[in-house]
Amino acid sequence: MASNMRIGGLASGMDIDQIVKDLMKVERMPLDKLKQKKQILEWQRDDYRSMNTLLQDLDNYIFNNLTLQSSMLKKKVTSSDESVVSATANASAANISTNINVTQIATSATWISNQQVSSDTTITMDTTIKIRVTNGDGSNPTTNPVTITIKANSTLDSVISQLNNDSNLGITVFHDTKTGKIVITKKDTGSQANLVIEDADTATFFRNMLGFDTALEGYELGDTDHNGVVDPNEGVKIAGTDAQFTINGFTTSRSTNTFTINGVTYTLKKEGTATITTSSDTDAMFNVIKGFVDKYNEVISKINAELKEERYRNYPPLTDEQKEAMTEKQIELWEEKAKSGLLRGDSILSSGLSKMRMDLYTKVEGSNITGGFSQLAEIGITTSSNYLDGGKLIIDETKLRQKIQENPNAIYRLFNNDSTNYSEKGIVRRLRDTIKDTIGKIEQKAGKTIWTNQQFAIGRDLIQIDSQIDRFEDRLKEIEDRYWRQFTAMEKAIQRANEQSMYLMNAFFGGSQ
Repeated sequence: MASNMRIGGLASGMDIDQIVKDLMKVERMPLDKLKQKKQILEWQRDDYRSMNTLLQDLDNYIFNNLTLQSSMLKKKVTSSDESVVSATANASAANISTNINVTQIATSATWISNQQVSSDTTITMDTTIKIRVTNGDGSNPTTNPVTITIKANSTLDSVISQLNNDSNLGITVFHDTKTGKIVITKKDTGSQANLVIEDADTATFFRNMLGFDTALEGYELGDTDHNGVVDPNEGVKIAGTDAQFTINGFTTSRSTNTFTINGVTYTLKKEGTATITTSSDTDAMFNVIKGFVDKYNEVISKINAELKEERYRNYPPLTDEQKEAMTEKQIELWEEKAKSGLLRGDSILSSGLSKMRMDLYTKVEGSNITGGFSQLAEIGITTSSNYLDGGKLIIDETKLRQKIQENPNAIYRLFNNDSTNYSEKGIVRRLRDTIKDTIGKIEQKAGKTIWTNQQFAIGRDLIQIDSQIDRFEDRLKEIEDRYWRQFTAMEKAIQRANEQSMYLMNAFFGGSQ
């Protein structure tokens, strides 16, 4: 323990603590360099990842807007009377006018109990009911009867809730407390809707719990005397109806009020006549393409700025000690320069930008393009003549709108033509390939947030530097301990010399007396 004792200048009168600190400041300089190098790598990693975020945003915009026909080839649909018929159209719909005369709207089937039911009604025992369901269009939603188990002591409200929540039944049930009647309505429309009682337990349940007094197994609910005729003394069925209409002179029907013909989805609302007009939505395609150009210009502008950013090598990252001597504003201004230019002239980014420019301006060939457009310039999109813009795109909006009106499908193919051959591949398909390749290269260099440092180049460099820092810090501890041992030994020697001198003086003066 005595060998580790530190004596701070009591004998020599020197400020040993400050001397050791000053000596260690010099010894620590290589460690500061390592920490500065680590900080630069971390900043560089973050800069790379921010570039990947920009590229991924561009790719997402392309995918969500330019690759989908539903975004690029939207249709504009108008109705001469929205209160009679409204409509929407998908990208494949032709540009036509359609006349529709609606003579009947589709309605849902409804069953009304013939007996009053008390709100206090409960079921006395566990009961399994089976109901065979037919939808309004004649289809069966399930191959087998819908089976539901009702627990003993279930109240009327809980039974109604259980029936409403069974999606296979497809019905809405409510209890009219004023009349005591139970009303069951099929959720879908159409004339062929049926609910058939499958067995005796189900018939008993409908009689006793729901007031369909003469319901019997094997028959449709609402035709309780089984003669095919509904009368007021039975559980009454109000039959659903099919929609009846004439479209361009042809009379037909549907079980629902919403249906699709040749890519146009019509919704019938009431009896009457309307004309539906379908046309290309020029504004939708224009806005999508303009949004792409704006996004592309934003991305290449930011990447070009990184590639050209000035590098200030006289502004290394600050050490903790340096930060303590500076104000927050001074630190901010210093680090702004220290972080500058970390991706200056980067080969991955510059190569990616060059490839993207080639993707945009290489002619698109192939049989699908013949008779259409093969280059962006043909639809009014060119490169800025100012070389300082770094390849920004310029839109001639009047020409672009004109070309969209002339042939929107050809513009869609220019952007999206599908081929494994580069020369025949659409512009944004090429661009997405380049973006994906560039993102991959950046990830190999700088990783992504979910990766460990071992998975990318900068991360492996950081691991190595951390190891060097750990070893150097251990070495600094040894050096500091050595300095203290040396100064402690010096202090002890001085103290012994002082003691001997005092002894001699005492002996000398003592002898003279």
